[in-house]
Amino acid sequence: MKALYNDGHVADLPAEEVTHVVRHSAAHIMAQAIKRLYPEADFAYGPATDNGFYYDVDLGDKTLSEDDLPVIEDEMRKIVKENLKFSVFELPREEAIALMEERGEKYKVEHIGDLPNDARITFFQQGEYIDMCVGPHITYTKALKAFKLTGVSGAYWKADKANKMLTRVNGTAFATKAELDEHLHMLEEAKKRDHRKIGREMDLFMMRDEAPGFPFFLPNGMILKNELLNYWREIHHKAGYVEISTPQIMSKHLWETSGHWDHYKDNMYSTVIDDEEYCIKPMNCPGGVLVYKSRPHSYRELPIRAGEIGLVHRHELRGALHGLFRVRCFNQDDAHLFVRPDQLTDEIVGVVNLIDSVYQKFGFTYHLELSTRPEDSMGSDEDWAAAEAGLREALERLGKDYVINEGDGAFYGPKIDFHLEDSLGRTWQCGTVQLDFQMPLNFDLEYTDADGSKKRPIMLHRVAFGSIERFIGILIEHFAGKFPTWLAPCQVKVLPVSEKSRDYARNVTEQLEAAGIRAVLDERDEKIGYKIREARSIDRPPYMLIIGEKEVEAGNISVRDRSNETHTRELDAFIADVCEEIRTRR
Repeated sequence: MKALYNDGHVADLPAEEVTHVVRHSAAHIMAQAIKRLYPEADFAYGPATDNGFYYDVDLGDKTLSEDDLPVIEDEMRKIVKENLKFSVFELPREEAIALMEERGEKYKVEHIGDLPNDARITFFQQGEYIDMCVGPHITYTKALKAFKLTGVSGAYWKADKANKMLTRVNGTAFATKAELDEHLHMLEEAKKRDHRKIGREMDLFMMRDEAPGFPFFLPNGMILKNELLNYWREIHHKAGYVEISTPQIMSKHLWETSGHWDHYKDNMYSTVIDDEEYCIKPMNCPGGVLVYKSRPHSYRELPIRAGEIGLVHRHELRGALHGLFRVRCFNQDDAHLFVRPDQLTDEIVGVVNLIDSVYQKFGFTYHLELSTRPEDSMGSDEDWAAAEAGLREALERLGKDYVINEGDGAFYGPKIDFHLEDSLGRTWQCGTVQLDFQMPLNFDLEYTDADGSKKRPIMLHRVAFGSIERFIGILIEHFAGKFPTWLAPCQVKVLPVSEKSRDYARNVTEQLEAAGIRAVLDERDEKIGYKIREARSIDRPPYMLIIGEKEVEAGNISVRDRSNETHTRELDAFIADVCEEIRTRR
């Protein structure tokens, strides 16, 4: 595919950039279509993304709904058919502002004002539509072969809630129709797996208008959550971790010392107690530091691995809230490791191996990113260089492939992020390992070395699940609610066929429960086919036991698993197999 660059040259596009350029061009064509249909439209940002593209637009008093998308798509097809040529030109700053003012593009004018004085300001044009952009783009509109508009949402200008709410029109595009069809099929499958829908059906959790962004876990959801936490505690105990718990509300002074107040205060909730300002913790680390600082430590005690499943609160914009994926309070499976410099690489290797074992348990593959120093950071160049080198050394010792994510580290140190891939091929950033020289310095943490001198430990922050709530949302969609037996809220559903088999079904259920298996008996006067269909779509148990007169007479059970195959088993043997499956968390 040919592409037009902002210096005016046309060249073959590298294969790895085709999708991005197609989507970027689709955003321009969509904006042109919207402008034709709504001449008053004023455009803000319109980038390509990992999953598609969007454009934020101010339509004045008008609003758009998903019902309007087919009309916009039809207009886009007309533009594609017109085969308009993309051209590029550059203007000095004053002329660029004048052009945008003339065309009524106040957001573009403001955007120009945000650019450095020496920035090149280039424009791409197709037909009557002109957009400020750095490109590159396709050379003719007819090169856009496959696109689909996928939704409408709200977005604040510059993501600042103090600014006007704009309309965000979302879409996706691919180089070929086959790729688009595959993607749309994935979106349909994702819609079926939506954790909010399955969460309602399975009575896992709920959200209420009385508490926006604060999830309620229902009894089935608590089973799932507690099983995850039991697993977490078991593997951390084996790995030499101790568990602590720190307060949710602590003095603002603590957060000023840690650096969070300067870097994170807009996302923090605060309150006043006894005329002093306190903060509800957005993360667990300062509390973990105070636990370390509560008594002297010898070099022999290190490494100290302190885990905490802490409830944290973070202010998120209401428009950004999304089921369990974006909430305002969540449990974070933090651990803070305090280590000597000579232990650093070994401890990072141990953390990565532990997190790897967790993801293997759920069948996740993942890739790693090493995120380096951001602009808004604390500490010296020497400390950052040493920290980044320490993470690189650990990854190289592990033989793990990774990519560099420049400037995306935490403000106190670089980090390794784990990006999971689920059963639909979507990626989620969950686990992280963050190296921190700054907090031990800010809090004057020490240990006594072998020679009696005082030394400063290095601090490692790490999570495996990340947000427990978000991880549950990911698991719901990854498994489509069909959890492994050890996690399933209902592990066995017992379905008597008729009144004559109910007493035996009750006895079977009691034996299952006595063995520690979560069993549910459905005694309703419904046809067995209806019970099976409902169990499959609502409870989604790994096993259903069909109990009819034949099973009563033979003293056995008919087992239906998730492959929908039914086979006859002795109850004791079935119980033994299920218990082993649960014990080993297969």
